[in-house]
Amino acid sequence: MSRAGALWGRVPAPVVDLALVAVAALDVWVNTWEETRLGVAFPVLGCGALVFRRRFPFAVFLLTLPIMVTTEVAVAPLVALFTVAERSRNRRFLAVCVALTAIAGSIPWPPSDLSEVGQTFTLLFFVYNLAIAVAPVLFGQLVQARRDLARRLEEIEEAREHERALHAQAVVARERAQLSREMHDVVSHQVSLIAVQAGALQVATKDADAKEAARTIRSLSVTTLDELRTMVTLLRASGGHTTELTPQPTLADLHKLVASSGTHAELTGELPPTVGTPAQRAIYRTVQEALTNVRKHAPGATACVELWQEGDDVGVTVTNTPPTRPSLSLPGSQQGLVGLRERADILHGTLDAGPTTEGGYRVWLRIPLSAD
Repeated sequence: MSRAGALWGRVPAPVVDLALVAVAALDVWVNTWEETRLGVAFPVLGCGALVFRRRFPFAVFLLTLPIMVTTEVAVAPLVALFTVAERSRNRRFLAVCVALTAIAGSIPWPPSDLSEVGQTFTLLFFVYNLAIAVAPVLFGQLVQARRDLARRLEEIEEAREHERALHAQAVVARERAQLSREMHDVVSHQVSLIAVQAGALQVATKDADAKEAARTIRSLSVTTLDELRTMVTLLRASGGHTTELTPQPTLADLHKLVASSGTHAELTGELPPTVGTPAQRAIYRTVQEALTNVRKHAPGATACVELWQEGDDVGVTVTNTPPTRPSLSLPGSQQGLVGLRERADILHGTLDAGPTTEGGYRVWLRIPLSAD
């Protein structure tokens, strides 16, 4: 919007209407000073009607038509015609208004002068008045289009602001979901290992100071796991499905994961190199969560991690034997399995977890080879 247009838009509507009435009155005064009272009545009525042009545009237009018939006053009829064009979207209706204006301006007054003027001059007057009447209509349509465009731009800007707000909320939700999953998959994996090792040291050591230190470490680890579980629950409440944070582990890291799991675990099988990165991460996190649960809930058990491929699907099965000694009292909330199922759903796969007939536990994941 130009500076002049902005300044014009700030002018109150009543001020604009009064200014137009004043200009129309000046036009009447200049062109009707020799007219009779009847000849002045129509222009005065038309000029006064301009005050109501915004509320009753067509009625005001009809009141100004007699002005063009009886006098040479043009401001009031053209202003009324502009107002009609500014507010109407009916092209045929506007064409009729233009024609009425041209006819009104071409009729000789008094009617007895028709024979003196002649048909040729009457036709020329009609064409002249038609051209004059088209101008305010085109200008009114231009103002209407400009107003519609401004309104449309405002709507687009509001939609963009709303979209940006939604995008920001979605980004926050994704980040919270990513953070919650990473906290559970990575931090809890390490803290639970610390708790298990501290518990084992507390049982095995004979030194009183070492036993107290191990007890303190185990107690702090348990408290940390419990607080971590609460934080993960809060973060997941506003999270959603999303991609993972980087850097992320792949199948190449499985051997190191199994070796450092703190359990007697064996990795068997292999997968083709065409397995996508999201599928590799899902398999890694499944193995990590399963081994963490073995370490927490099945002390002394052995685990078998089996990678396999069946047709267009790949997967992993983690099976552990029954525990050989009582498990430590470590907090758990099943959030890990919830996250694993979400990962599987995102990749159009399935995850199943449950006890075995031998008293152990099994976690089974299947994912399409082409998952991405």
